[in-house]
Amino acid sequence: MEVKIGFIMGPSPVNIGKVYVEKGDSVKTGDILLEYESGKGVVPVNASVDGIVTKVLCTQGDKVNADDILFELDNISIDEVSEKRVTDDIKESNITCELLVIGAGPGGYVAAIHAAQCGIDTVIVEKNDMGGTCLNVGCIPTKVFVKTANLFHEIEESDLYGINVDEYDVDFPQVIQRKNSVRDQLKDGVDALLCKNGVKVLKGTATFCSEKQVDVVSNESINHVNAKNIIIATGSKISKLNIKGIDLPVVLNSSSALDLDKLPDSITIVGGGVIGMEFASIFSSLGVKVHVVEFLDRVLSMVDEDISQEIQKMLHDDKLNIHTSSKVMSIEESIDGQAIVTFQKNEEIFKITSEKVLIAIGREPNIDNLELENAGIKLYENKKGIEVDSHMKTNVPNIYAIGDASNVIQLAHVASHQGTCAVNNILGKNEEMDYSIVPNVIFTRPEVASVGITELECKSQQLTYKIAKFPYYANGKALIMNEEKGFIKLIQDNSSKKIIGASIIGPDADTAINILTFAISFGLTDSDISKVIFPHPTTSEVIHECALSLSNKAIHLHKDDIKISC
Repeated sequence: MEVKIGFIMGPSPVNIGKVYVEKGDSVKTGDILLEYESGKGVVPVNASVDGIVTKVLCTQGDKVNADDILFELDNISIDEVSEKRVTDDIKESNITCELLVIGAGPGGYVAAIHAAQCGIDTVIVEKNDMGGTCLNVGCIPTKVFVKTANLFHEIEESDLYGINVDEYDVDFPQVIQRKNSVRDQLKDGVDALLCKNGVKVLKGTATFCSEKQVDVVSNESINHVNAKNIIIATGSKISKLNIKGIDLPVVLNSSSALDLDKLPDSITIVGGGVIGMEFASIFSSLGVKVHVVEFLDRVLSMVDEDISQEIQKMLHDDKLNIHTSSKVMSIEESIDGQAIVTFQKNEEIFKITSEKVLIAIGREPNIDNLELENAGIKLYENKKGIEVDSHMKTNVPNIYAIGDASNVIQLAHVASHQGTCAVNNILGKNEEMDYSIVPNVIFTRPEVASVGITELECKSQQLTYKIAKFPYYANGKALIMNEEKGFIKLIQDNSSKKIIGASIIGPDADTAINILTFAISFGLTDSDISKVIFPHPTTSEVIHECALSLSNKAIHLHKDDIKISC
């Protein structure tokens, strides 16, 4: 059946606000499908029947009239299909396999491929596009934006290198097209890899019937999958926040921001974590006036305070305004379509006006519709994720949970390793996950990267340690790149002399952190690193110099200028 607004309260057309459902979702009578903005306020459009969403024909920000088709709904519920077993429109089948993987993100598809390579008969189910959040609306698309932003910045500085560019601007539709092209190529690659490795792919929504059976329902079929083992890899979704006006058309989230039809002149970003600061750096580099409103007293609170302070100072130099210790109270839309963000700081009330608002606060496990209770699967006490042990096992012996669904660490590369760990335990290898040496990269400009334990963690564990910092301004390659700001920081355990933590803020941090991940993983000392020959000129030489700095022997910085603390 077709879903329309039918009757609009006030003048037409109206702006679509938040869209609550996606293709393949099952809905019940009364469920909110979307909200639209009218002169009377926010108005919901509800489902009039139970069914499955087969088409979504609108997105947030669209202008629609009363007779425009918004959705197509197959009014056959999952329960009805299960009871009737067979209908004229839905094909029903039974499938048996050794392993069922629910979710084809970086955790799920890696687990499925690894399992198939090990000879396990594997089925994977995905209701949306292959690759999950990371590939479709996360890591990959945002890094396409980062590339564009960095190139634009280099063009702005081109006269420094003797190249004169008279006219240049941002063709944002082309940026979006490039983003979609990269995404589609990688998505097709995941499809091909699953196929070539013999993984059976099912499209649809998965729900547990028992600890051994999962029903996979789409608008075309229902598959009753009986699996010896199951891996839950359903990823995460954007957290819902209780902020007045958050569903206004001028408000974006981390997904809708990737499909803007034009670059805004100004934007207010709510949240100074990884997502917020990456978008802040992207938009600022492209000439957008940016405000960041962060509830905590500093941005990027997951890194050491000196790193956080340095990136905040460097981005402020780029005319990016950051408001910390600030709580967003409301978002309003002015008569001329501008967004007005009201926030409180130190008992004072402030207002920011911008063309758009981006909500960049938090993601939570996407597990609501799995009906985990039918399998007896236990959640953490706070209900924020599926409880797992170090083997990625749930409380049910044959069921595992990985990635954001388990909510241990929300990083794509961690999810991939958890996936292989789960499969190895299915094979009886008794493998455990170790989260002590997980590299993390934040793609601001300049990049921020870290691995191992932080200075704050050293203090909480009452470790005796030593810190050395080496600046990029003493590195030849960084000067060539005109990227001399920032530094590398190494943390050394005083008793063993091993490097136990590292942070980098500067050019090529994403590459350099790999070297330090190896160093910490294999227990290298400052002396071990000092013996390694680093190629010249490279930005990675700062690692060598910082290791030398731990014993006051840096070559390209006088010992009086070396920053060492214990």
